[in-house]
Amino acid sequence: MELNSLIEKIKDLSLEAGKAIMDIYQDESRFNVTLKSDDSPLTLADKKSNEIICKGLAEMAPNIPIISEENKEIPYEERANYEYAWLVDPVDGTKEFIKRNGEFTVNIALLKNGKSIMGVVYVPATEELFWALENAGAFYSANNERNQLNSQSFKITDQGLGVVCSRSHLNEETSAFIEDLNAPEKVSKGSSLKFLILAQGQAHLYPRLAPTMEWDTAAAQIILEEAGGQVLNFETKEPLRYNKENLRNPHFLALANLTTD
Repeated sequence: MELNSLIEKIKDLSLEAGKAIMDIYQDESRFNVTLKSDDSPLTLADKKSNEIICKGLAEMAPNIPIISEENKEIPYEERANYEYAWLVDPVDGTKEFIKRNGEFTVNIALLKNGKSIMGVVYVPATEELFWALENAGAFYSANNERNQLNSQSFKITDQGLGVVCSRSHLNEETSAFIEDLNAPEKVSKGSSLKFLILAQGQAHLYPRLAPTMEWDTAAAQIILEEAGGQVLNFETKEPLRYNKENLRNPHFLALANLTTD
C-alpha cells in the first residue's frame, strides 16, 4: 500500500466533506438536529459528511473496511480479523457545530493491527488541515502555507503549563487532576482541536478522564505522536489502541513532548 499517495487522496476527501458540512452550517433551512439512541445529537452534516467519506474510501481502497461513528457497528468477531481499517468521525464536535462556534473537525484515520498509522484532521470553519504518517512527521496547512508540527518540550512540574480542556465535557475528576499541577493555565476547545493545540506547540497537556470513542481520537493521536507527543492510557501509560472489542476509549492523557531532565 502506497501511503504517501493515499494520504493525498484522504486530504482531498476531507476537504470535500468539509465543504458539504459548511454548506449545511451556513444554511438555516438545513440546520436540523435529531437524537441518536444514546441521546447524542445528529445533524444532516454528520450524515452528508459520512456519505462522502465512506463512498470516497470505498472507491480508493475497496479492500479496507470502514469503522465510522455514523455506520452500523460491525460485530467484533468480524472486526477482530482486520489488519487494516479506516476509523472515521465525519463531524467530530457535533455539539460545537450546533453551538456554531466553529470548533468541529473531520477525522479520518488508517489503522494497522489496532495502531493509528495515518491521520487527517480538517477544520472546515477555518480551512485548516492537519495530517501525519507514521515515521514521516506531522504537518499543517492554512492560507496556502505548509508547516511541520512540533510540540513543546516540558516537565510535569513546570509552572504555568497550558492544559487543554473540553469545552462541553469538563468533569470533576479532570478538574482535580488539573488542580494538582503547578499554576496551570486552562485552554478550552472542542473536538479533536484539543490534540492539535498540543501538536502546534500551543499547550502541554490534555487530560481526558471522561468517556470518548475511538473515532474521536485516532486521527489526532498519530498527528500528535508525529509532532513529538503522546496519547497514553491514563492507568497503564501505554499508547491508546484501536479496533478493540469495546470501541470506547479508556481515560487518557495527551501530552506534548514530555521530558524528565
